[in-house]
Amino acid sequence: MNPISTSPPTQPAKQFSRYQKFVVGMLAFLQFAVILDFMLMSPLGALIMPALAIEPKQFGLVVSAYAFSAGISGLLTAGFADRFDRKKLLLFFYTGFIIGTLWCGLAQSFEMLLLARIVTGLFGGVIGSVVLAISTDLFPPQMRGRVMGLIQTAFAASQVLGIPIGLYLSNRWNWHVPFLAMAGLGVFGGLFVAWRMQPVNAHLGLPQEHSPWMHLFHTLTERRYLMAFATTSLLTTGGFMLMPFGSAYAVNNLGISLHDLPTVYLVTGLCTIFMGPLIGKAADAFGKFRVFMLGTALSITMVLIYTHLGPTSLVGLIVVNAILFVGIFSRMIPYQALVSSVPLATQRGSFSAISASIQQLSGGVASVVAGHIVTLGADGKLQHFDVLGYVLVGTSLAALLLLWRLQRSLGNVATPLPVAAP
Repeated sequence: MNPISTSPPTQPAKQFSRYQKFVVGMLAFLQFAVILDFMLMSPLGALIMPALAIEPKQFGLVVSAYAFSAGISGLLTAGFADRFDRKKLLLFFYTGFIIGTLWCGLAQSFEMLLLARIVTGLFGGVIGSVVLAISTDLFPPQMRGRVMGLIQTAFAASQVLGIPIGLYLSNRWNWHVPFLAMAGLGVFGGLFVAWRMQPVNAHLGLPQEHSPWMHLFHTLTERRYLMAFATTSLLTTGGFMLMPFGSAYAVNNLGISLHDLPTVYLVTGLCTIFMGPLIGKAADAFGKFRVFMLGTALSITMVLIYTHLGPTSLVGLIVVNAILFVGIFSRMIPYQALVSSVPLATQRGSFSAISASIQQLSGGVASVVAGHIVTLGADGKLQHFDVLGYVLVGTSLAALLLLWRLQRSLGNVATPLPVAAP
């Protein structure tokens, strides 16, 4: 029987133990910190550019430096990712991430900020892959939908809580304060993880390859993994084409005022926080691939509606945007839960690191490509925005086909490692 099936799981869904709830909460917090650090740069740009006397082109380089350094870091780390206790690996990279964030808050020039973002990306870009590997190690397949649903809500929480608070702090004092506050809060989170989380090292008892470079090579050349990497790239590419131009499209094309724009993100984020765990539960109850197919259909429908909107009311845009994000999360949550069963236990770290690297690099490339597709018209409106929608439809269908082929070709999947004792 195919281990990844569209049918509902036969095993009953288990309840989280007290320790498992702690692990999920801490992993979600770490994801929240990393995502917020990345997302804060764009809204703070209006303050950073005049403060450091830099041009938009230089600020764009600062923003993209994180993504590309994170992508490179993932590839460099992949060969060694399965040779250490995952808890120690997580704390090592999280410490570097906190140092980089602190450096951002202390930067007084373009050069220092650029270097700080590179350092932050080198460490922060690996954290998501370690989080995914830990989630796979500690939770059986029938629980992973709920786990991924809770962890993925970190993205929405960064919109609802992090960005407004960051903007408030920067307006109240200056743009340095949000980064300094994040570094301070992050220190307490890291210390709590070091104190409470148990070692995640069961994979070290399994046979390991002698050479980390051969370990990386075998991970990169495994056919199943290549299909998963390609699917990750396609899912990331479509989303990152729309995201950079979302606010400009809403203001210039749809007639939403800048004053009302935060409301759109606030309501969308709240909706996603509410729906994320429910999507995770549905993936465990009805089958991960089934939910992924439903999410793909909903995403395609809403993208075609969204990219063809004319002048729209605030309520209308909020409804469309909220349903669109539900569709996007209905793909990402079951996909992360489903693909977690693909790598062997001894290759989970390298697989997750490479996947995170591909995600970062694909996002950077997608933003560049989208910038060449979309143009600014004489009336100030974005032109060819609908083309981005067609591209996303194409990548969504291609990702669906690849994931269908992946589940059919998947042979033996390693039995999950036992959950750590509470």
